[in-house]
Amino acid sequence: MPKQIHGIVPIVAAPFSETGALDEDSFVALVRHLLGSGARALTLFGLATEFYKLADAERARMQALLLAETGASPDVAGVISITDHSWEVAAARARAAEDQGADALMLLPPFFLGPGEDAIMTHLRRVIGSVRIPVIVQYAPAQTGVRIAPEVFLRLRDELPNADFVKVETQPPGRYVAQLVERSAGRLGALVGYAGVQMPDVLARGAVGIQPGCSFTEVYAELWRLWHADPAGFAALHARLLPYISYWMQGVELIVRAEKLILKRRGIIASDYCRSPAYALDAREIAQVEQFLDEFAAWLGPGS
Repeated sequence: MPKQIHGIVPIVAAPFSETGALDEDSFVALVRHLLGSGARALTLFGLATEFYKLADAERARMQALLLAETGASPDVAGVISITDHSWEVAAARARAAEDQGADALMLLPPFFLGPGEDAIMTHLRRVIGSVRIPVIVQYAPAQTGVRIAPEVFLRLRDELPNADFVKVETQPPGRYVAQLVERSAGRLGALVGYAGVQMPDVLARGAVGIQPGCSFTEVYAELWRLWHADPAGFAALHARLLPYISYWMQGVELIVRAEKLILKRRGIIASDYCRSPAYALDAREIAQVEQFLDEFAAWLGPGS
């Protein structure tokens, strides 16, 4: 049976040394940790991976390392994000990831210089049609400046049997999720990022999974469990988490740095270094991370 894409699907961080070099040992340690965290799939090269700061050789090495680990896992899928602007390059990279053992892809539509709907559809059709594995199309209008109507994704789902998911990062995402789920009669699955800030609403509207960062996946996995088993417990735990993730999600670089500090404090990666341009946490924000680790120690262990 193919591995299923649902539940908690974190975006894997890119650990760097204090000098800014890719830290392969920390990366492997992080991936192995995530395999036992309750995640159902691991996604590489999302915004939280700082993909826009990686060299091609680093991307190739990280992809090989991650897929070697997920390939050995019986139930955690490996998802590779394809972010190239031209469909010719993106399709070649997508086929290579499939050949290397990716269970699914996440595809960022082109956005540089504001392509029109026809150009976006050509890109999506060409890349998704070049592979057989499921594809998650990432729709992030705030980050890319490109807006895509739900009908585009519905047409795509009708044309291509593996255009299975949309990662919805509109603000708010819930109504868009509902439109996709209802108009496709459930054939199109919706996942939502944004650190799970809107998790209660999007799950109520039919989202099949959440794609947060990776530094406290255990908390998200517990939320997913409680959603199905204990609604009151879910609401209470999400209310405790919300002040932290709402603050961190004020900026991509802010939450990347906060999550890396959490991973470092937990002893999972060696350094919280972010390549430039990066966000510098001030003393109050660092104290907030320490408070978070204390408050959620039952799931994460004591901060170190």
